[in-house]
Amino acid sequence: MNLLMVIFGLVGILAAVGTIQAFKERNVLSIVFNFGAFVVFGGFTIATIITQGFPPAL
Repeated sequence: MNLLMVIFGLVGILAAVGTIQAFKERNVLSIVFNFGAFVVFGGFTIATIITQGFPPAL
């Protein structure tokens, strides 16, 4: 689960960067999808850190 959390965290960070770039380009569809990906993957990463801790308890 630890590696999956890291991968989802990286996807969340890249989605946040994509959202910022979409605001600069004023691309509404890209803003919606990037922000949605940021919320889903970032929320999953934060929820996993809260429930299992970091590093996860074995």
